[in-house]
Amino acid sequence: MIYDVDKETLPREDMEALQLRRLKDLCERVYSRVPFYKKKFDEAGITPADIRSLSDIKYLPFTEKQDLRNHYPYGLFAVPKENIVRLHASSGTTGRATVVGYTQRDLDNWADCMARSFMAAGATRKDIIHNAYGYGLFTGGLGAHYGAERLGATVVPVSGGATRRQISLLKDFGPTVICCTPSYMVFLHETAREMGIDFKELPLRIGVFGAEPWTDEMRRDIESKTGITAVNIYGLSEVMGPGVAMECHEAQCGMHIYEDHFLPEIINPSNGEQMAPGEDGELVFTTLTKEGIPLIRYRTRDLTNLDYTPCVCGRSTVRMGRIKGRSDDMLIIRGVNVFPSQIESLLLETAGLTPHYQIIVSRQGAMDTMEVQVEVDEKMFSDEIKYLQRREREIQNNIKEFLGVTASVKLVEPQSIERSVGKAKRVIDKRGE
Repeated sequence: MIYDVDKETLPREDMEALQLRRLKDLCERVYSRVPFYKKKFDEAGITPADIRSLSDIKYLPFTEKQDLRNHYPYGLFAVPKENIVRLHASSGTTGRATVVGYTQRDLDNWADCMARSFMAAGATRKDIIHNAYGYGLFTGGLGAHYGAERLGATVVPVSGGATRRQISLLKDFGPTVICCTPSYMVFLHETAREMGIDFKELPLRIGVFGAEPWTDEMRRDIESKTGITAVNIYGLSEVMGPGVAMECHEAQCGMHIYEDHFLPEIINPSNGEQMAPGEDGELVFTTLTKEGIPLIRYRTRDLTNLDYTPCVCGRSTVRMGRIKGRSDDMLIIRGVNVFPSQIESLLLETAGLTPHYQIIVSRQGAMDTMEVQVEVDEKMFSDEIKYLQRREREIQNNIKEFLGVTASVKLVEPQSIERSVGKAKRVIDKRGE
């Protein structure tokens, strides 16, 4: 089933015509209402009237996260503050927080996009949705909440944390859909097992997982342990929140971008040039319908690709591939580019390992070093030390062979790596200490 057939199945020609009309309107709005964009346009020697085709977007300036921080809190808003009905903000862990504002129409569009997402996942108004994304300034919890209500489903607004209580609610309330980060789903499964509860005996049938990169190997691990269908959702607070793109349960092969609201590009992160469909690069979004804080060519730093081929589900919207890493959290180890997701894929293909790992980067003299710590399951932990040491060498050789970088590998006991109820902290970089 498709939530908005008119928009989600538009022929490519009609979609591009809609996008162009909205892009022209967007340029007029930001040029006249946001001093930051007027200055950017003027510096680039371009006016809104110069945008005559979608291809002209390449002449428009980029927007970066630092621009939002530099204009904290309201400098990029395009409407009077009295028209803003809600504020969200990033955590600001790597600098000043980024603040986004929503008009009522923005919230309505967001709810529609999330309702589309739930239906793409296979949910209907008959489902009970256990929402374990965090509520508050983080966009995940409220975004999923209002989307589920727009769909007409029943929402259990659990938020994050209190893991054992969540397990009890999963058992008592009988939800059929769960929303959380994939790493937290793994933690929920572990906790349920400790409590003597088998996930496969619960009514759960769908997991909507996002807010952190995860691999197909982790998907297979979650599905095999829990018996659910695990689908990938994408979003970011600067652009809207969750529901910018969603994987369909029919194909589970790329996330459909809601192109009537978000115009995507893939660029070379080094020089900003556009890349061809199917090529890997940095994902860039232009928000075609946002009123509160519209963004022109926002650089997400997420690395992926775009697939315009038809999907078996019937949707005609472009699909973005699974996030392969970020251009700003790529590790460079002795000249080799390494992404945590690459390490994760290798680890999860290895029998006896759990999905819990950390990558610790240090510097010895002038040399960068990388240690991969990964938990083993109970069965492997009971094996002899010599066997564990042999497995460490095997994993180390695999990393060297497939990624071209030398890393030490340390197999650690179960439950020894700190758990997170939100985004898992995969990398600890000690080089600046």
